[in-house]
Amino acid sequence: MSENKINHKESIEAILFAAGGAIDLNTICKITNATKKELKPIIETLIKEYNTRESGLEILDIGSRFVMQIKPKYTEFAISVAPKELSSPILRTLSIIAYHQPVTQSRMIEMRGNSAYAHVKELKERGFVKAVPHGRTKLLKTTQMFSDYFGLDSKDPELIKEKIAELSQIQSGTKSLGRRFIVITPMYASLIELCGIKNCKVVDVYEPTIELGYVRTLIISKGYKEKVSNHTDAEIIEISTITFDDFISSIQLIESNGIANAKKSQEIIKTLKELKEKYISKAIVIDKKINPETKMIAKMVKELRLGISNDGVCIAPDYKTSSTGEEIGVGAEIIVPTHQNIEGDLIERICKKYDAIIDGLLKK
Repeated sequence: MSENKINHKESIEAILFAAGGAIDLNTICKITNATKKELKPIIETLIKEYNTRESGLEILDIGSRFVMQIKPKYTEFAISVAPKELSSPILRTLSIIAYHQPVTQSRMIEMRGNSAYAHVKELKERGFVKAVPHGRTKLLKTTQMFSDYFGLDSKDPELIKEKIAELSQIQSGTKSLGRRFIVITPMYASLIELCGIKNCKVVDVYEPTIELGYVRTLIISKGYKEKVSNHTDAEIIEISTITFDDFISSIQLIESNGIANAKKSQEIIKTLKELKEKYISKAIVIDKKINPETKMIAKMVKELRLGISNDGVCIAPDYKTSSTGEEIGVGAEIIVPTHQNIEGDLIERICKKYDAIIDGLLKK
């Protein structure tokens, strides 16, 4: 091998190392002032050498582009010290886009919450995602930049899914993020067993007595994100279990974040859908109008497909004052117990609330 070729070989190795992602052959030719005919066999030689040597790195040919990257089996060791250019929440949003693409932005927001708007904006600015108009929303897809960044062949959707699954495992692992567990508020503690959530602790995150800096994800009630964010920079998932539909959406959100066991989650969703239909069937014989005193009661009444009227049967929750200090329940004909005053898991609690409404109305 000539001195010239040796220089080209070392130059190509340096270029691939410095690129930090996939780089096409034309660019390498321009940088080295050499032809494709000269460089292609040298790159092929480098690929073979990296495959046979005892190294944590490899060089891949991904269709006219080449990338030097860490071998998959060593990723978990390197990720803890590598620059984290994409935060964990943003990487999860990117993962979901890549896995489900093309996916509408509205569907993405359903799965990831309103914080995904900012994630999508950053991903578009960074060139990882493109958005095209799609009715009243946008259709999201990954770009060539995404494929280059992760060393993928963008034409192979199965390869993309495999890579995303690998990245999700790395990001959810305790070694990679320094985040050792998931925290859930006491009210939702039964979700741990229902959804098969691993590495989870039950903590009063509104008045935390433990250090939340090592928490990866917090699962809390809707409306408390601003208060809780004062204690941690962990990803926060807001959920609700007021109605069966709320509960189903919350489980889907948790599952989409890779936290819940997929099989268990689908079983719970099926149970909730069956229970919803059961209660709607029980309520179909009720011809009375309802005067719900709070939004919570109104949501439940609406899910039961009951009519609403200002002069209907007044139904109120069992707490005495609203968040604004207004008195609640004065003169109410039916009182509905809230989560903190009912025993049992979340499914039992939601059933007892619906029982209180239906049984109360049937007695009128």
